[in-house]
Amino acid sequence: MVLVKTKPGDKRKSHKEGHHKKHGHIKKIKLPAGSKRVAFPKLIPPMLATLIDKPFDEKGWTYEVKWDGYRAIAYLLNGNVKIKSRNNKEFGDKFYPIQNALQKTSLNAILDGEIIVAGKNGVSNFGDLQNWRSEADGVLQYYVFDILWYEGYQLTDAPLNARRNILRKVLRPTAQVLISHAFENDYNEFFRAAETHGLEGIMAKKDSSIYLPGIRSKDWLKIKISKRQEVVIGGYTINEGTNKGFSSLLVGVYNGKVLQYIGKVGTGFSTGLQKKLLEKFAPLLSKKCPFEIKPDVNKPSRFRPNPPPADVYWLKPEIVCEVSYAEITSDGVMRHPSFEGLREDKSPKEVKSERVVHPENIIGEKDFLSREKMIKPNTQQDRQTFLNPTEATQQRIVNGHSLKFSNLNKIYWPKEKISKRDMLNYYYQVAPFILPYIKDRPQSLNRFPNGILGASFYQKNVTGKVPGWVATFPYHSETDNEDKNFLVPTDEASLLYMASLGCIEINPWSSRVSKPDNPDWCIIDLDPDNNDFSQVIETARVVHRVLDDASIPSYCKTSGSTGLHIYIPLGAKYAYEDSREFGRLIATLVHEELPEFTSIERQTSRRKRKIYIDFLQNRPQATLACAYSLRPKPGAPVSMPLQWKEVKKGLSIQDFTIHNAVQRLRDLGDIFRPVLGTGINMKKAVASLSSMKK
Repeated sequence: MVLVKTKPGDKRKSHKEGHHKKHGHIKKIKLPAGSKRVAFPKLIPPMLATLIDKPFDEKGWTYEVKWDGYRAIAYLLNGNVKIKSRNNKEFGDKFYPIQNALQKTSLNAILDGEIIVAGKNGVSNFGDLQNWRSEADGVLQYYVFDILWYEGYQLTDAPLNARRNILRKVLRPTAQVLISHAFENDYNEFFRAAETHGLEGIMAKKDSSIYLPGIRSKDWLKIKISKRQEVVIGGYTINEGTNKGFSSLLVGVYNGKVLQYIGKVGTGFSTGLQKKLLEKFAPLLSKKCPFEIKPDVNKPSRFRPNPPPADVYWLKPEIVCEVSYAEITSDGVMRHPSFEGLREDKSPKEVKSERVVHPENIIGEKDFLSREKMIKPNTQQDRQTFLNPTEATQQRIVNGHSLKFSNLNKIYWPKEKISKRDMLNYYYQVAPFILPYIKDRPQSLNRFPNGILGASFYQKNVTGKVPGWVATFPYHSETDNEDKNFLVPTDEASLLYMASLGCIEINPWSSRVSKPDNPDWCIIDLDPDNNDFSQVIETARVVHRVLDDASIPSYCKTSGSTGLHIYIPLGAKYAYEDSREFGRLIATLVHEELPEFTSIERQTSRRKRKIYIDFLQNRPQATLACAYSLRPKPGAPVSMPLQWKEVKKGLSIQDFTIHNAVQRLRDLGDIFRPVLGTGINMKKAVASLSSMKK
């Protein structure tokens, strides 16, 4: 018997039974017969299943979903996690969200399961998994179906149903680490449900089966709904007159030590995928045919009686992929094969034809039944990482545009060790929130290509310096008498492109290109000198009270630097001059109440180191850091919208940073959105404010 802490926050660890009382809340786990104490194994090859072609009905068997993903053994010990593929490749860095999720379990265990990318309905898609680079590509899930070692005890010699009981007791499922449910009774209904859900297949496992590392056992059976096969790529063809990278892949499986040709795969490729595959093929080109019998690539078939002439290029058989197909013909060739994805988790020598075994040779031919819920729908809606944590250069498709992100390991905030990658991941996560405040608004680029301590520069003109899909807005430079262009962000791709240039902060106009002379808001910028921040807070509260007394809505945000910004919605109904004079009236009223530490003097020398109530930001082409923008300041602060009840003593600019801003948005939503509303009636607002003047 093993005693395990279950008190929240405690790490799980083994205890002698006689000592359990002094350790607080202890849960007893009764180990099954066959369990034995052994040191933590460094490697346990996964047990494999036998393929069958018909359902059967037999007591003592349970059924699981056959997940369409990568088999993965997870080794968890003292907070360290290693995830290894079927052929012992490291998966932890590649699938970092799963590794991070497993580290939070505090388990000391070895788990067996399958890593998948889950669609909204929870169904796995191997193609999506094969193309997965970061959480922007889909939601990773690790479905655990077995536990092989736990708290010093090896469980492989224990029966499967006992191992499952332990797994259910010690592993608390999360959104990313789940337990693959086992169903009992009849098979047919279960199989039909799997077909309805579009699953790859189902697994049948004998309850009493022990775990046989590295062995393909008839105690575990797999029944595929769609026929799929792992194959080795031995060459490719290029048809005469084609404009494609290649026309088909020539694939095979190993029969003993020889590679047996089983067909041409000519579908399932995009142009981009073909380009990537050709790059992988280049170093493997060979003059020697790798197949035991050289295939006739120009041989007519009943499906294509007059094929175009094709040139063949042989490859060293080092790349494995997966294909789906309709059937295997009598001469051993796949009919209607389609490319599904590369299999980086398997070595070529492992790839053999999966010989179908008839179930009557195992347990007798009968029928089988299903159960209720087999898969857990993917309900994760929050954005996670956009760029993975390892590759220094990554290419992503955003809004249909290919963006290259380089120098991702470069540190932008040295003290905090925050990288360019972290900044880009932040802007990807907040993109849905920040876009309303920058979309269709010309941008002054403030670029920090080497981080906050490096040289920076402003860039207004982007003529001829940005991709053709990036929108621009013309302006005339009086300085050199030239026509130039501002960059105009229009979508998520534009935002991430700007950030990739080193634009730590995002500085849009107050007006949009559709109404360039009409701002959407009026801004009161509270800009302190050497004032205590408590005075800035007091000034903001007076601004709010003055406006509230006049029934004028106002919305506050931190600047992310030293001050506070207060916005009044105008709805693009007034000119910049109107907005400026409206701001002047507000600033004057507030200054009259707080003359001892505020100023409305434009010249710094005349302010006497007081808080500047800046209303001159309400002019054409003036820019401020927008809501949710990062700032190039220590701590990576964010310009964060506030509820007025938060504008009080104790508020600090550093309360909102790259580390917590996203979670705040998830909790509160976009509380700044009213600044984009229909706007005030300025005539009535001015009349109300004017009546307050001394």
